[in-house]
Amino acid sequence: MTEHSDIFIIGGGVNGTGIARDAAGRGLSVVLAEMNDLASATSSASTKLFHGGLRYLEYLEFRLVREALAERDILLSTMPHISRAMRFVLPLDPDMRFDTATPVSRLVPFFRGRRPDVMIRAGLMIYDRLAGSHSLPGTSRYRLRGRAEGVPLSPRLSRAFEYSDGWVDDARLVVLNARDAGDHGAEILTRTKVSTILRKSDHWHLTLTDTTTGAITIKTTRCLVNAAGPWAGALAQDVAPTPGRLRLVKGSHIVTRRLFEHDKSYFLQGPDGRIIFMIPYEGDFTLIGTTDLDHASPDQPPVISGEERAYLCEMASRYLAQPITAEDIVWSFSGIRPLYDDGASSASAASRDYHLEQSDGEPPVVHVFGGKITTHRKLAEAVLDKLAGHIPIGTPWTATAALPGGDFNGATPSEMVKKLRKRFPFLGHAWATRLIHAYGTDAWSVLGKADSALALGRYFGADLTEAELRWMCKSEFARTSEDVLWRRSKLGLKLTRAEQDALADWMAAHMQERGTNGTYPRD
Repeated sequence: MTEHSDIFIIGGGVNGTGIARDAAGRGLSVVLAEMNDLASATSSASTKLFHGGLRYLEYLEFRLVREALAERDILLSTMPHISRAMRFVLPLDPDMRFDTATPVSRLVPFFRGRRPDVMIRAGLMIYDRLAGSHSLPGTSRYRLRGRAEGVPLSPRLSRAFEYSDGWVDDARLVVLNARDAGDHGAEILTRTKVSTILRKSDHWHLTLTDTTTGAITIKTTRCLVNAAGPWAGALAQDVAPTPGRLRLVKGSHIVTRRLFEHDKSYFLQGPDGRIIFMIPYEGDFTLIGTTDLDHASPDQPPVISGEERAYLCEMASRYLAQPITAEDIVWSFSGIRPLYDDGASSASAASRDYHLEQSDGEPPVVHVFGGKITTHRKLAEAVLDKLAGHIPIGTPWTATAALPGGDFNGATPSEMVKKLRKRFPFLGHAWATRLIHAYGTDAWSVLGKADSALALGRYFGADLTEAELRWMCKSEFARTSEDVLWRRSKLGLKLTRAEQDALADWMAAHMQERGTNGTYPRD
């Protein structure tokens, strides 16, 4: 049977799920199709930051930075379980010289090849001013000697600036957007490829293929949104040719054992003009990234190269008292950033702003090019505004609405951990903390009426139990062990190979038990 919707969205990344959530919450009928798992491409391979983009000031992208900083504060307040404010330490390297030029250095010849203290200080003052709020602490400057922030750094580094931004679990952000869209009535179809798209007089006709079962479904829709990420450019040319183009940029990250004891991150400058971050990660690790390399095709899987590993190790080691090498890497990941092609000379200089294009005529299609995780909510509102002449879009609502599990009502995450342990005293502190930071108030639903760890079913390691797996499958669209270990969580860093194999067997059996496509009926 053919089913008709107001909006059909192609792509289950942060932009696609953000649009689906916003539209469904306005009362529109919404269908989203993702050919793989949610957040399986770009949206699980970011540096995990809500930030304005301090370095974008060098490229004079003031509007993007202002909008991103405003969004940063909104997002931190509406998802306190999966995001948090973070302080960033920017060590000043007295020996640093740069071999690249930026718009600022072209305007002010004194800055060519240099980022002197005065320039960094001015940039941070502008950054604080553009934030326009006092929700996060402003910039400070200090000497590193005798401070915890200086302990892991080379003794030749004596001074640093420190500023505020935010951290987020990117893949969980996508999953919770999709879940909230579903709770508002959207149909979320994972492992579903859009095989054909036909433009009719007043609607779009789509053929969908379930990539697991091969089942074919027909859908029709009033409006089409192309949020296919790295595939958006090719899809746009197939559906409704547009002058917009994508520049595909590969970004790779490495993960090492924990390199420092405090909970702040580092913002490190390299002689090529690029920057990388060193970020506390999953308790026991440090995340280092990212690289910026042009990538040929979205169908070519992004894989970190030996040169990228060496680059990240060398750049981090320039600042560390104890250098790191490839042998220190415990995990790495790469993603393709689909940036709007603005003609920039290098991948690093390409704009991180989003660009929307709408085809002429009926029925409408909106193509989403570029963007960054911090501005996904604003992008969703902009997409719906473009469709206002075709469907009644209702009133924006997501700026003040918590994501599922984020209704803390003013409580801090640590206070929520205490409440959870009081209700479930068998939980250790680390276990309860992980559950709160993953599920927030939904942690109570994950645990149900359990009065002991044994009541949560089979134990798979790293405090992962059968009860949590069932929640991920039923409420978070998980179907495979990879969905669980590397997107709904990062427990793949902590489970042994044998434990991962046991989890894969359980997931396969559970999906078979649920039916051929592993789906659950809506409650």
